[in-house]
Amino acid sequence: MTFDYDLFVIGAGSGGVRASRIAAGFGARVAVAEEYRIGGTCVIRGCVPKKLLVYASHFSEDFEAAKGFGWTVEGTSFDWKTLITRKDAEIDRLNGLYRQTLGNAGVETIEERAVVTGPNAVRVGDRTLTAKTILVAVGGWPQMPDVPGIEHAITSNEALHLEEQPKRIVIVGGGYIAVEFAGIFHGMGSEVIQLYRSEQILRGFDDDLRNRLADEMRKKGIDLRTNINVTNIEKTDGGVRLTLTDGSTLDADAVMYATGRVPNTKGLGLEEAGVELAPNGAIKVDAYGKTSVDSIYAVGDVTDRVQLTPVAIKEGHAFALTLYGNAPTSPEHDAVPSAVFSQPPIGTVGMTEQQARDQFGEVDVYESDFRPMKHTLGGATERAYTKLIVDKATDKVVGAHMIGMDAAEIIQGVGIAVKAGLTKAQFDATVAVHPSSAEEFVLMRTPRA
Repeated sequence: MTFDYDLFVIGAGSGGVRASRIAAGFGARVAVAEEYRIGGTCVIRGCVPKKLLVYASHFSEDFEAAKGFGWTVEGTSFDWKTLITRKDAEIDRLNGLYRQTLGNAGVETIEERAVVTGPNAVRVGDRTLTAKTILVAVGGWPQMPDVPGIEHAITSNEALHLEEQPKRIVIVGGGYIAVEFAGIFHGMGSEVIQLYRSEQILRGFDDDLRNRLADEMRKKGIDLRTNINVTNIEKTDGGVRLTLTDGSTLDADAVMYATGRVPNTKGLGLEEAGVELAPNGAIKVDAYGKTSVDSIYAVGDVTDRVQLTPVAIKEGHAFALTLYGNAPTSPEHDAVPSAVFSQPPIGTVGMTEQQARDQFGEVDVYESDFRPMKHTLGGATERAYTKLIVDKATDKVVGAHMIGMDAAEIIQGVGIAVKAGLTKAQFDATVAVHPSSAEEFVLMRTPRA
């Protein structure tokens, strides 16, 4: 049978773009369909614009710290609209670069929504196109709970495009998106109240990091409340009024929900085509990304394995190598470094302490709690913390965690060591870079009692 394409990709995010480009490089005829903008969640409405806002929000603390180093900083002010305009311009630039990259690789870009209509067919507008292989890489989408008045709330998608900066904002959720946006709005001068239904933020992260971040956020002035939720949202002349589970009410200019993301598979025609989905809509795949239909594959957040952009890129590349590079490759999902761009930021790789105890039984835990040098003159009370978790039987470092300035940058190098399976003795044998916060990872000598 003759097909229009060797590969048809639905979704031009990080995973879909990488898979398309590599496959085309091997000679495949490739088309990619995208209903919004080239670049996906990370570039358009996620990692990139969010981190630009994180950078912007840090200046309030930087201006204050500068005084301790002899600088006179006067007359500072912040303009939300200027920041959003500059951010939008950068996203436009990146969108253009992604479009150019696909074009240079020989990939046809179709800027319309595509729906699967069979094992080898997709509908785009009023056309039906065929492909030997279909790759679904449509990512995830913010999940909103069933709360009366939820239509008056925003998600991180809308937060990046607000015309006016809210003077008072309530953020509902306890994951990385919630804590990051709490820091963003607080740093820009908004009054921030964060509500989380469970006992502590950042479920799934190491407990020491969770507790320390909560303490630091409160010290900075964020009103972080746990074991509480919203039962009703009412639109008011000035914004919104929230009713909480304790019966109290909150008035704010805006309420933002960051209560998780779900695979963006609704309405894609996958189940009708025979693709098996998980209850939350995630596409079930094997180790190589193949679905229950031999000709349909999936990569990235839509599979709900590890929801990180670099993981989607790895999966997309592995898919292309497997099908078109004559090199079957199964992407690994262990010891994946990640960062939370909270304030202070978190960097983590490998197992949490509890996970390590559950798997290995006896572990040694090394930790260091210190005040970064920059803060000694800058005047901030913010502390940093590093932690290594070691399998006692093998001396292998199975987890590394940090909260504090530059944690996201530092954890990348440490992640290589953990992925390589290095031992604590090898960490100890590494010469420290002094003075730095990173050196603590090779200076911790005595395990916690």
